[in-house]
Amino acid sequence: MDHIELVIDGLTIDRISDILSSGTKIKLSDTTKIKIQRCRTYLDNKLANGNEVYYGINTGFGSLCNTVISKDELSQLQENLVKSHACGLGERVPNEIVKLMLLLKIQGLSYGHSGVALETVQRLVDFYNEDVLPVVYQEGSLGASGDLAPLAHMSLPLLGLGEVMYKGSIRKTSEVLSDLGWTPLTLRSKEGLALLNGTQFMSAHGCWALIKAKKLSNLADLIGALSLEAFDGRKEPFTPEVHEVRGHKGQIETARRLRELLEGSELINQPKVNVQDPYSFRCMPQVHGASKDAIANAEMIFTTEINSVTDNPTIFPEQDMIISAGNFHGQPLALQADFLSIALSELGSISERRIYKLISGTRGLPSFLVAKSGINSGFMIAQYAIAAVASKNKTLCTPSSVDTIDSSQGQEDHVSMGANAVVKLCEVTTNLEKILGVELLTACQALDFRGADKTSNELKELYKEFRKVISFIDEDVYMHEVMDKAIAFVRRT
Repeated sequence: MDHIELVIDGLTIDRISDILSSGTKIKLSDTTKIKIQRCRTYLDNKLANGNEVYYGINTGFGSLCNTVISKDELSQLQENLVKSHACGLGERVPNEIVKLMLLLKIQGLSYGHSGVALETVQRLVDFYNEDVLPVVYQEGSLGASGDLAPLAHMSLPLLGLGEVMYKGSIRKTSEVLSDLGWTPLTLRSKEGLALLNGTQFMSAHGCWALIKAKKLSNLADLIGALSLEAFDGRKEPFTPEVHEVRGHKGQIETARRLRELLEGSELINQPKVNVQDPYSFRCMPQVHGASKDAIANAEMIFTTEINSVTDNPTIFPEQDMIISAGNFHGQPLALQADFLSIALSELGSISERRIYKLISGTRGLPSFLVAKSGINSGFMIAQYAIAAVASKNKTLCTPSSVDTIDSSQGQEDHVSMGANAVVKLCEVTTNLEKILGVELLTACQALDFRGADKTSNELKELYKEFRKVISFIDEDVYMHEVMDKAIAFVRRT
């Protein structure tokens, strides 16, 4: 398999998606290797030829920053840091997000401002390429001083410690390294801190959510248009001039997309009895569009972050500077994760309202979308279930970024709570998949009463593909099974 070189400032959300989905392996460019080695040599010379004190390099950590460490203990200091900070709790981070954490950590260390040895970065590359995925836990990071606990778990296997997921099972790292013929690393000065400081837990979760959010935003338009057809809705609310006088980019884009999706439909062009549609149909450009704008803004912030140096201290060999500052603080990501959760929750909220309208027995559609309601409950409780999911998303949208709790004896007195924000974001994203899956199921069922052959070519294609998986429901069936199939369809579309 070909290897691609990581390019400085070259990561985007779309490129990450392509790298992960293709299974492409990565390698360090010659330029990157030179940058990493130059910074390491500079740091070694600085420590060997001077007596200056640098935070975390020859001092303790956090509130122990004034405790100076002797030169012969610097390696032990870094190993102790990794072991003591591996305090993760909760569920295991999914494999694909752990792999993304490795990728982003490699990228961050590749700028040559972290002081790590080339061998350390190369071992991370080896882990990534061979799918040796450290066991990392979802809870434990405050999102400032970097994602300390989860990144400690990610780094433990470099030392031959902890556990990894390898070839489908969780094993002791020492056994896997032995199988691969790899020797555990001995960390040098600053290396443990470079590995643990950083925002890669937050960034990886955020990138994972953004990859899905961009797809789900497009699907919301597609499925919403199908629901509009099934509801016998109107096309006038999507007239270009209406949206141009307001000017929001996402709104204009959504209205244009809806017009394209409805092009050529007999249903949308037939005479209408109803003068107006409910907001969940009529205001799709305004609501879906606002979410599009929020997604675009989050993508901009996260793209900046994943092409950044976020550990501490930051080393500048050319300027002869070692600066202790705070690039590890996750505030930019925390705010965006909270806002993105709200934006995706709103896509689910308006989707659930369209489901409700379709089952409500209006506009010529049967109650609960079954011909013989009464003996059959049809889609009644499917809407209940999705209402519960939409409500849960609203609860998950309580912002994490407004909270802070003192840590490290007050030295770290303001934190972002961005790690909690991105974990919630991923749950909101997964829930949105469920809601859109059931809307698609409902819309196709309703469209069969209206005449699926009368919709536009693009919507007809979606309908036909869906009907290959799930047939029209003419009497009550085991709905959980059907809903699961619909959600799986959305996930792979």
